[in-house]
Amino acid sequence: MRKIMAGVGVLASSLLLGSGFYFDWFNLGDKKEPVVTEVGSINEALNLIEKKSVYSTEKDALVEGALRGMADAIKDPYSTYYSKEEAEQHRQMLAEERVGIGIELTESNGKFIVVSPVRSSPADKAGMRSLDEIVQVDGVRVDGKTMSELMHLIQGEKGTKVTIVVYRPSEDKHIKMTMERAAISNKTVSSEILDVENTPIGYVEIALFGEKTANEWVAETSKLLRKDIKGLVIDVRDNPGGYLHSVAALLSTVLENGKVFAYMQNAEGAMEPLKTESKSFDEKYLQTMYKMPIVILQNAGSASASEVLSGALKGWGRASIVGVKSFGKGTVQESWSLTNGGELKLSTNKWLTPKREWIHGQGIEANLVIEQNELFAFQMHPLSGKFKEGDMSEEIAYTQNALKKLGYKIARLDGYLDESTEEAVKLYREDKKLKQAEENIYIDTTFFNSLNETLKKYKEDRQNDLQFQMATSFLLHNIE
Repeated sequence: MRKIMAGVGVLASSLLLGSGFYFDWFNLGDKKEPVVTEVGSINEALNLIEKKSVYSTEKDALVEGALRGMADAIKDPYSTYYSKEEAEQHRQMLAEERVGIGIELTESNGKFIVVSPVRSSPADKAGMRSLDEIVQVDGVRVDGKTMSELMHLIQGEKGTKVTIVVYRPSEDKHIKMTMERAAISNKTVSSEILDVENTPIGYVEIALFGEKTANEWVAETSKLLRKDIKGLVIDVRDNPGGYLHSVAALLSTVLENGKVFAYMQNAEGAMEPLKTESKSFDEKYLQTMYKMPIVILQNAGSASASEVLSGALKGWGRASIVGVKSFGKGTVQESWSLTNGGELKLSTNKWLTPKREWIHGQGIEANLVIEQNELFAFQMHPLSGKFKEGDMSEEIAYTQNALKKLGYKIARLDGYLDESTEEAVKLYREDKKLKQAEENIYIDTTFFNSLNETLKKYKEDRQNDLQFQMATSFLLHNIE
């Protein structure tokens, strides 16, 4: 691919594995590509748009549109064009630290919802909470913005200030807060000791495979080993992937030196084995880790680099997998920096398991299939409003689904507030001793706040995480 106006060459910068994430485990070598010069029709279209269109459009915007269009024409969801700002956001996701305010965001029905603020971050110190809805950034309303555009508004240089207005459903009010952007640590690995039937078990959660994930892995597992753990649960549920060098280094601590953990296959079918290298790790640490019983927790959101981990450990019989089939991302992307500051990402290789299985579109099967508790996996959303019998809305549908999963009798789940929904809401309000609603109003903000608090407490209780419970039980059985 070349910049369309001048046939300017692009520079190979890295390979990609996962949801637009980089890796550099091996070097494919530099190759000079032929310069594309036959772009007359594109030049003609650009000139006609600039001269004849009644809509004024900057040339840079037209070029960006053409680049996106060419990437989209490949019909590969993993081949794409990133603008300069988007490319920087992807790099920051995997960097050791990033500058910002420290929040995890999700988009729901066009609204930008705070999943959680990072502990001790500027957002946390300013009082931002889970389920807050961001409505304004530095005086700019975010209605109709994309997630990328919102992040561009929020991000800035370290030490600069940003003012954000959020709507807090639990208090039914807007809150303005000003905070100073700071360096936020991108910690991707966390661990803890579990006491399962008087047996110490290590639990490690890997959010994604970033720049320093391997270092964090060694640090966290070393702490666990000092507590004399007897087994290890590795949780990669909803891990979207990341740097291959990080997962390769991690695998080098649990598979012996020189083991093939994956194969790379190019368009011609040639295969390159990727092997573990343990020379940089402490020998005593390695000998303990090599013998450690392991169970992997995965779900349908476990993709790409996390599948390399599961595929390698399952392939070598080194770990059992508990959960459900993984996502199934078996292609590898190469990334080029473009002269406009953007990046082009193209699928250039396949990766295969140690048994030379291509899992693309298939996923990796769990050894022990455990479907998650529906209520534990229920997605929470901030809600507000007042509803009576006969009303129909998304908020009512949310209520019906939540109450049904909580065990209340509900006849329909389509968002129509019928008699059975009314009775279930009444019973819930009685159970939670909620203040009586207004006449003929059954669902209100008080109800929504209580319902979300009930769901939150349920999800925080690991006894309700069926996959986690089975993983620890399965591991304990293997230890014995």
